[in-house]
Amino acid sequence: QVRLVESGGGLVQPGGSLRLSCTASVSIFTVYTMYWYRQPPGKQREFVASIIRDYGITYADSVKGRFTISADKTNNTVYLQMNSLKPEDTAVYYCNAVRFLPSRDEYWGQGTQVTVSS
Repeated sequence: QVRLVESGGGLVQPGGSLRLSCTASVSIFTVYTMYWYRQPPGKQREFVASIIRDYGITYADSVKGRFTISADKTNNTVYLQMNSLKPEDTAVYYCNAVRFLPSRDEYWGQGTQVTVSS
């Protein structure tokens, strides 16, 4: 069983920055793909970014150039650096870990609230 714990959310003004962290209870980055998703108020959960080991980084078009995903294997932590934040970035942000082979295995964090407002 893998536990994912997010932190770093909060209230920030438009144009500001936040860094989210997702710490796994065990070392999984060599096997699992790590994702960040978000769920804006009243909307469905949506993809934000993903990282596969030390390469294979992907971003949603809405955050390209503003958000950066990275991983620290020594601390079992994935980060999401969010810059130039906009009110439409307001959402609950979730960390997700997925293993595809030899069989699918998946874990979610509890989520952390990010509010962008003046």
